[in-house]
Amino acid sequence: MKAFALESPESADITTIDLAVQAPQGETVIVDVSHCGVCHTDTHLREGGYHMGSAGFMRLVDRGLKYPIVMGHEIAGVVSAIGPDVTGLAVGDRVVVFPWLGCGKCPTCRAGDENKCPVGAQALGVARHGGYAEQVVVPNARYCVPLGDLDPAWGATLACSGVTAYAAVRQAQPLEPEQSVVVIGAGGVGLMAVASLAALGHRNICVIDRSDTNFKAAREMGARHTVVTGDDTRAEDVIKASGEPAAAVLDFVNAGSTAQLAFGLLAKGGVMVQVGLFGGEFTISTVGLALQQKRVIGSYVGRLDDLKAVMDLAREGRLPKPPIDQREFTLEQLIATLDGLAAGQSRGRTVLHRA
Repeated sequence: MKAFALESPESADITTIDLAVQAPQGETVIVDVSHCGVCHTDTHLREGGYHMGSAGFMRLVDRGLKYPIVMGHEIAGVVSAIGPDVTGLAVGDRVVVFPWLGCGKCPTCRAGDENKCPVGAQALGVARHGGYAEQVVVPNARYCVPLGDLDPAWGATLACSGVTAYAAVRQAQPLEPEQSVVVIGAGGVGLMAVASLAALGHRNICVIDRSDTNFKAAREMGARHTVVTGDDTRAEDVIKASGEPAAAVLDFVNAGSTAQLAFGLLAKGGVMVQVGLFGGEFTISTVGLALQQKRVIGSYVGRLDDLKAVMDLAREGRLPKPPIDQREFTLEQLIATLDGLAAGQSRGRTVLHRA
């Protein structure tokens, strides 16, 4: 099969390669990829790692990542072959693929938290070949979630932005409908979080961003307040606009500056959920942390149950569909989309599709 691959950690070049696909064994499933979303995570893979603040640059090859990498983890398609032990799934079924796989055997994985696997993450599009290809090999049928009547472009994005946003919202619970929740970052994932909060009954939602480009969409999805921020924005400025300190802050940027702002926004007993991978660090008072009983949670993608839950919300019409830019499934469009993401030019989700 043809695939678009990042061949070396020393270069951001992506090329077309040929990969052999074996007949599926056991519970393995092969999915013909019809749609694959392009995610900001892929820009970090092209860069070769993540900026860790004063800890320096974390190289992915030092964590065991092997090249070439076929990226792409927001995958929707049609089942084309199944292993002899597969039940409940048939050739021709339309599915969304859950990509955040772990070892499947440790206590964390057995509890359903495969995205937190401490033994060895096996995420599709990162550690395993992903969806920028004609086909993707899924190691177990349970990771193929029925698409139903959902738009496959939207369904594909739910495997990452939907899961990531919903998991962050879940970890901020319990919240009363009128408690203040601040969402930092009005990109595709931030908008999905606004929609998820609204679907779960939250009404006092404040969205902040350096640009007001997506504020109209944020308000349509359920945000009550929107605030444009800059380098001199203080927590007091946002609290004045939103009306009260925040019971929860969901930070989909997670730079040092936004994390510092998030901590300052919290009410006593509040929780900040740090999601984005921009990179950096921030300083907090350890005594203040204890006296104010604030909580800081790191959240990366989500569980298989989160994908099922967010797809149910979408099917029920409780999740507004975000803006999705669909582009032809070509190498040129993939590279152009990734370049745009790296330059900060994308506001929403982009999905490659085959006619």
